[in-house]
Amino acid sequence: MIRAVAVVSLLCLLVLVLYLPSAHPPERFLAQLRAEHQATVSFWGEAPALRILSRALSMQDVARQATPVPSAADAPPASAVTGAVAQEMVSVNRRLFNNAYFRSIDALVLLAAFRLSTLLEWLPWLAAFATAVLVDGLIVRLIKSKEFRQHDPELFALYACLAIVMACATVVGFVFPVTLHPLVMPGVPLVISVLLSRALGSFHRRG
Repeated sequence: MIRAVAVVSLLCLLVLVLYLPSAHPPERFLAQLRAEHQATVSFWGEAPALRILSRALSMQDVARQATPVPSAADAPPASAVTGAVAQEMVSVNRRLFNNAYFRSIDALVLLAAFRLSTLLEWLPWLAAFATAVLVDGLIVRLIKSKEFRQHDPELFALYACLAIVMACATVVGFVFPVTLHPLVMPGVPLVISVLLSRALGSFHRRG
């Protein structure tokens, strides 16, 4: 059950992430980024908002260096070859690098990096809450084992599946070009932590 939900969720995630750049021009993702940056300025203040934006740009640079898709800087110079071959290479590079789909992917990655950077701004508080609820789940699991209470595999599967679906929905939320309140993304890891804690508390433990 859990494996089936994980596979279906990941396949839906992959399809959506590959579909969005073809359905929206790069200007749509950039406009969404500007709107959310303004909302972040209003919520966090100018200095934290600029720090979030700077971190997002750094993430995009790292992602661009790691991608197997070549960049325009990697194209061979026209002086390296001669005649018709040079003209053909320039034409191929121009068609590749000016492709609207690749530009949309680049803009999508920037939007996702910005939202992830916003989430990382909350990391100290999120980590403290996640640690507390996971420890609570471990304690519940330990108490059940000492009381010789039967574990509940149905509840474990339910909470685990919900956590998987929520995690995949979070990744989709990173790239979907709709306006999100600055508190939406930090709230999702909190929900996932609670679900994992409940799943852990329902998992069987001997002894």
